Amino acid sequence: MSGPVRVLLADDQTLVRAAFAMLVESAPDMAVVGEAGSGREAVALARDTRPDLVVMDIRMPDLDGIEATRLIAADAELAAVRILVLTTYDTDENIVEALRAGASGFLVKDTRPAELLDAIRTVAAGEALLSPGPTARLIARFLRGPALPAPTGGPEQLSGREREVLALVGRGLTNTEIGDALGLSPLTAKTHVSRIMGKLGARDRAQLVVVAYESGMVTPGTM
Repeated sequence: MSGPVRVLLADDQTLVRAAFAMLVESAPDMAVVGEAGSGREAVALARDTRPDLVVMDIRMPDLDGIEATRLIAADAELAAVRILVLTTYDTDENIVEALRAGASGFLVKDTRPAELLDAIRTVAAGEALLSPGPTARLIARFLRGPALPAPTGGPEQLSGREREVLALVGRGLTNTEIGDALGLSPLTAKTHVSRIMGKLGARDRAQLVVVAYESGMVTPGTM
């Protein structure tokens, strides 16, 4: 990604939003392009500013973060926008709905500042979805619910190496960690992930994680 990561902040609490804005602006590789106090405002600003990433609170007035995420993810003109949702607790069941709606990752609100900045960088770059522990809990619960709009293909289309990479994506590993595990460079791992998304018709790593679980390549007990 060339230039700073362009971030849209959506949170109904003014002080929280201001604190996030100060933090993001303190990073030389990021810029805040808008602030929204409701889900409906977040959708409108996403269309106006075309950010790289939206930091989206779940509980907001007018239109909650889940519906706002769904509208952004469904807009073909915003296909490049990634959404990082916020929740008070990592057991918040709304996170499952947020992932179903098209979010690419989540954070708890008491995360450390440096972790928030790292999460923005990695999600904006299409990297890590969730840490392994939350991935196991949330995807296991996710798969018991209604199905996500499915990717167009299954893992039977993949090569042996690609299946290995998909299984590691399902465990929540980053491209660097996948490379370390398989003796590949991070760039090669990233290339494999991109090819897998293309073959499966997946929008992002969130759907790859779901494919890995649905196909039985990864189970919560293997995390």
